[in-house]
Amino acid sequence: MRIVVTGGAGFIGSALIRFLLRETDATVVNVDKLTYAGNLESLDSVSGLPGYSFEQVDICDADAMARIFHDYQPSAVMHLAAESHVDRSIDGPAQFIETNLVGTYTLLESARKYWDAVKADGRQFRFLHVSTDEVYGTLGEDGLFTEETNYKPNSPYSASKAGSDHLVRAWHHTYGFPVVTSNCSNNYGPYQFPEKLIPVVILNALAGRPIPVYGEGKNIRDWLYVDDHARALYTVMTEGREGETYNIGGHNEKTNLEVVQTICEILDAMTPSETLDSYKSLITFVADRPGHDQRYAIDASKIEHELGWVPAESFDSGLQKTVRWYLDNQDWCNRVVDGSYRGERLGLGGTS
Repeated sequence: MRIVVTGGAGFIGSALIRFLLRETDATVVNVDKLTYAGNLESLDSVSGLPGYSFEQVDICDADAMARIFHDYQPSAVMHLAAESHVDRSIDGPAQFIETNLVGTYTLLESARKYWDAVKADGRQFRFLHVSTDEVYGTLGEDGLFTEETNYKPNSPYSASKAGSDHLVRAWHHTYGFPVVTSNCSNNYGPYQFPEKLIPVVILNALAGRPIPVYGEGKNIRDWLYVDDHARALYTVMTEGREGETYNIGGHNEKTNLEVVQTICEILDAMTPSETLDSYKSLITFVADRPGHDQRYAIDASKIEHELGWVPAESFDSGLQKTVRWYLDNQDWCNRVVDGSYRGERLGLGGTS
C-alpha cells in the first residue's frame, strides 16, 4: 500500500507517518506545505527509510497535486493538512478558509480525477478525511458526541473543518468517491507544536513563566494520546466502512485546570524547581477566549464495536510519557520556540 499523507510534517501527521513506517508494510508520501507548524525534524527517526518520500506542496495547488497522484500512484490518501489553532482562526480566519475548505476541495478533485482513471483497472483506492470533534459545537454537563450529533461549529476553525467534512460527504454521495471520515478529540503527546495547552504549560513552567489558563479553567476536553490516534486512523482507513464516519476519543474528560495542575504535579516530581514550592504557583487565570466551547466528549463506541480499536494509554500514562519526552527533548523545543527550525522566531501563545 502506498499512502499519501497530507500534513505529514504536523503533530498528528508526523505521528501517523512514524506509525505507518514502523508498524505496517506501507510506503508513505508526505505532502506538506511546511507552514509554521510543519517541522520535518519530527520525522528524523524515519525519514531515511526506503519507504518514505517528501513533497513540499500546498494542497491548494491543483497542478502540483495532480503530479503527486500521477507520479506516485497511491492506493490511499490520509488527509490531515489543516490550519488547526482556534486562537489563530479568531485573529485571522482567511487562511483557515483557504486551507481547510479550498484546500480540501482541491485535493478531493485531484483525487477524484485520479480515482476515475485507475478504477477501470480494478485498482483499490480510499480517501480518509481526518476531522475534529469541535465541528459538533459544545456539550452541556451531560451527554457525548456521537456520529449522529448535529454540527454546530462555534469558531472560524471549527466552521472551516465542518465545511470540509460536508465537502467530503458530498463527494461520496454525488460521485461515489470512496471516502471515510474520522472526528477526534484533543490530541496530546510528543512533538506537539508549543502553542497548544500541554506543551505551553510544560515549557512555561520550566522557564518560570506564568502558565496562562483561560477563564476559570473549567472548560472540559476529552484527551487522546497521539499514538493511539495514529493507530485508530490506520484502522479506520483499512477496515472502516466506505462513506461512514468514526469518532475517535480517549475516554479522558478533564477540565483545563485539572490538566494544568496534573502537569505541574508531574514536573514537581520529575524536575523540582529550585525556586518554587510547586509549579502550580505559576498558574495565572487570563481573560477567556471569545466563544470558548464549554465541553467536548466523544462517544467512541462505534469504532470500538465495529473495528475493535481502543486506546492503549490512559491519560495518566500518556501524560507521564509526554512530560518526560519534553524534558528529554528540550533542544527540539528550543529550536521551535526560537524559530531556528524554520529561520524565524515564534513566541509561546495562550492555551487552547
